[in-house]
Amino acid sequence: CPAPITPLVRGRSTMEGAEEILERAQSSESTNPAQAEQAYKSIIAQEHGDDEFTRVKEQAIYALGNLFVTQSRATDLGALLSSIRPFFDHIPKAKTAKLVRTLIDLVAKVPNSLTLQIELCKDSIEWCKREKRTFLRQRIQSKLAALLLESEEFAPALSLITDVLKEVKRLDDKPLLVEIQLVESRVHHALRNIPRAKAALTAARTAGNAIYCPPPLQAAIDSQAGTLHAEEKDYKTAYSYFYEAFEAYKSMEDPRAVLSLKYMLLCKIMTNSAEDVHALIDGKHSLKFAGEELESMRSVAQAYEKRSLDNFQIAKAKYSKQLGEDPVINSHLNALYDNLLEHNLTRLVEPFSRVEIAHIAKLMHLDVRVIELKLSQMILDKKFNGILDQGAGALIAYDDAPDDKTYPAALETLQHMGGVVDRLYERAAKL
Repeated sequence: CPAPITPLVRGRSTMEGAEEILERAQSSESTNPAQAEQAYKSIIAQEHGDDEFTRVKEQAIYALGNLFVTQSRATDLGALLSSIRPFFDHIPKAKTAKLVRTLIDLVAKVPNSLTLQIELCKDSIEWCKREKRTFLRQRIQSKLAALLLESEEFAPALSLITDVLKEVKRLDDKPLLVEIQLVESRVHHALRNIPRAKAALTAARTAGNAIYCPPPLQAAIDSQAGTLHAEEKDYKTAYSYFYEAFEAYKSMEDPRAVLSLKYMLLCKIMTNSAEDVHALIDGKHSLKFAGEELESMRSVAQAYEKRSLDNFQIAKAKYSKQLGEDPVINSHLNALYDNLLEHNLTRLVEPFSRVEIAHIAKLMHLDVRVIELKLSQMILDKKFNGILDQGAGALIAYDDAPDDKTYPAALETLQHMGGVVDRLYERAAKL
């Protein structure tokens, strides 16, 4: 049984006592977390001392924060951040910024804490305004914009980004400018405003070229670039960007590496290279990421190889969390399903000049209404030459008519005649 940890006592060397308590608390954290928590709090509660004691106090704050994370106590983490604010008056502003941002990031490690993170950011921003901590406030506002995007509050996120961008551009703080413009690009992408998303990303990359971009930030830029290229159906370029992001995240052992790898697999499927998916998943670079995330993409690739709508739906149902919760993957898989449905429908109705819609639905194991809507869309998009006889519930297919060249030939003749008349007019004017 570990010996009880003695609290700090007046008259004893504060520095020595604090270091000893910190070491013993860290060693007993796994066996007696409650005792370790009290020890950390006893160090944090002491008044400000010399620089060495300040260093020990910072370590105690970080240790207590990590302890709260392991116990999923997000609310206590928020209370810790509020309680140590008097300590910020005695340490440099750079250390204050690091402490505040680290504690907010620790809250993010606790599941289902998004609402608390937003509240903490708003509370910290108000404190920064009172204390006139402009540098820290702008960074917390950038974090808040990213959290609002995650909670799908797009209008407040854009409004906040617009206000902060004006300040940051005036101060020419390029590292923060890159972060904010990257978040702006992600917000516009979520709103399906692709031109604005590309413009914001280009601005972020331009600002990033003038400074040293930390690897996590550069990887995030590459990932966003790949996402936007994928939206434009340029999957080969998107694959190269996702690969760069994957390599960077993997070297940092960042959990986002598996997401970039999934996007790489998605690009292979969308470029009709589904057979490459198996080689990528079974390759040495992907072995450490083996699990349901990659198996979900393997199932989609297998369904696409077989052109099977049934297998595609089974894969989406089985891996609904891995495939449905990510908006990027979900969007492209829906497009892939529509494409697959169109090809299967075209192949199925090709031998018929007239066929009942119910018969097609039965052959494809789909609802009649789904088939009817898809056929209507294909006819309107001129992907299929025919009509729907809704009274009889049948599809009537027409043979592809040969191109009639009369109309374009008539237009060309009129253009030439117009040119002749203009020249005759010019010559008559010279007489």
